[in-house]
Amino acid sequence: MLILASRSPRRVKLLKAAGIKHRVIPSHIDETSSYRRPALIVRELAYKKALSVALEHPASPVLGSDTLVYCKGEVLGKPESHRDALRLLRLQNGSWQAVHTGVALIWLTKGVFLAGSELSRCKARRLTAKELKEMSSRHLDKAGAYAVQDTDDAFVEKIEGRFDTVVGLSMNLVRKFMKKAGLPAQGRK
Repeated sequence: MLILASRSPRRVKLLKAAGIKHRVIPSHIDETSSYRRPALIVRELAYKKALSVALEHPASPVLGSDTLVYCKGEVLGKPESHRDALRLLRLQNGSWQAVHTGVALIWLTKGVFLAGSELSRCKARRLTAKELKEMSSRHLDKAGAYAVQDTDDAFVEKIEGRFDTVVGLSMNLVRKFMKKAGLPAQGRK
């Protein structure tokens, strides 16, 4: 059975919606990268997450993922505090940002080592200072400090690209990697 190296409820929900059976064993890696390009950062971190769990479960395919937001020349990960969340939201307010999601599938006993990334773009609504302050305490566990999948989160006005990439798991890459790894076809397309 596929192992998801993440406890993200959003990633779990995407896999369940696709009908992909899995179990959750979160990785506990240091989420730092020596890369500067967002696509390489998320690819590396997804790979490190998958590998850390795969080393403990070599007979199982392990899926890792990482997401970051890139806006105005700055890589935006998860906010470190309410104050940092407010800073991130102000930076993105009314602007376009790129959302990069990396995915890796590692299956040690089969010699499978796959990694890739996808990009979507989001346009943030222009919110008032009061609205930004209220929002700054809501999504401290999400890159960019917002949650596009929350129906009551009015921050994102428009998305160009795949919604699941913005949520944090590119199902396009998941299916492609599962097929390459020879995993049985599961779920719907």
